[in-house]
Amino acid sequence: MNKKTTVAALLLLLALSAGAQQSNVNLSYNPQKDTEGLIPFSANLNSPQVNDDHTVLFRLKAPKAQSVALSGAMTTILGTRGNIPFTKGDDGIWNLTIGPLPVDMYQYNLVVDGVSMADPNNTYAAFTAMPPYSELIVHGDGPMWWDAKDVPHGSITRHIYYSPVTEGEREIYVYTPPMYNPKKKYPVLYLMGGSGELPSNWMYDGRVNFIMDNLLAEGKAEPMIIAIVNNQVIHRNHPEHEKLTFDIMEREYREAIIPYIDSHYKTIANPHGRAISGLSMGGRHTIFVGFKSLDLFANFGVLSAGDNRPEETLTDFLNDPKVNDKIDYLFIGQGGAEESGMFNMRVKGLRDALDKHGIEYEYFCTGKAGHDWSTWRHLLYEGFLPNLWKK
Repeated sequence: MNKKTTVAALLLLLALSAGAQQSNVNLSYNPQKDTEGLIPFSANLNSPQVNDDHTVLFRLKAPKAQSVALSGAMTTILGTRGNIPFTKGDDGIWNLTIGPLPVDMYQYNLVVDGVSMADPNNTYAAFTAMPPYSELIVHGDGPMWWDAKDVPHGSITRHIYYSPVTEGEREIYVYTPPMYNPKKKYPVLYLMGGSGELPSNWMYDGRVNFIMDNLLAEGKAEPMIIAIVNNQVIHRNHPEHEKLTFDIMEREYREAIIPYIDSHYKTIANPHGRAISGLSMGGRHTIFVGFKSLDLFANFGVLSAGDNRPEETLTDFLNDPKVNDKIDYLFIGQGGAEESGMFNMRVKGLRDALDKHGIEYEYFCTGKAGHDWSTWRHLLYEGFLPNLWKK
């Protein structure tokens, strides 16, 4: 092998070990850093490109478009109202550079001539109960607590079960911790998404399995089973959604979900071995299903949710003289931008009612993010999961 061939081989080896932009080879902590000058497969541009200074370049080839703009969670962090416009070049390529942004994961869409769409050049897209969006991953100097690290990993199993409540086949994802012992009984966290989420979003957007792996490796949480539930039990745009969803969801837990989990796993099958939690609409399910089902649950995680009329809607719960004896742990959390905005109205309404009736809970506000996955990942890692099952 001559010198030129040797140098070429070394360069190729370095390129392969570094990984390409959105190569999807490894579960990289910096998948959108341009390390090889290659574009994602089937894309026509390298976008988004995340730089080490935490600035981000978005590009879109749309020569006939009249306008292109960015919409997403990062606008809250940047303190921007509304969408952020791109600039069109003479070559028909639209460009936008933003940041620097804090190290985190952000959901976004492109708005092209008024039409919201996922980024066609980004291989990281979310599959949800609403039209898809794209994922921006702003990396730090190494893997974060939501990333796949070199630690023992738990397993995720997708189960399909028949529900007599919804009269059809449904799915539930179950996380079992590393070194899971099928002969040992574990507590179970039943975890739900929001109005637009499917169970898989808690893995791909919420990174709950990696968060749990890392907490366990750090000795900060108790081993548990996490049942990631589909809480879409009626069309979200049904005119009577709010009136119907809570009763249907309670039946789903009692008649389908809990019996299925208890029959397929070794569980601590009593309220003290069960927790129920969710974000946004899932937080509302936690309140209006969980709080009225103290025979099922003794642990609660209310993420970015509450109620404006708790004295009317939670009468039995609030006026139960033994409620503090029945509850092991009640966690309420939201993001910094939520606490200072309209989303706080429901959270404050719930907290005021709990305070008035002397019901014990822990409140946690995290970061500067709003009603998005950045908030919900932080709430799990920093607040809820480390304190669950500690009583």
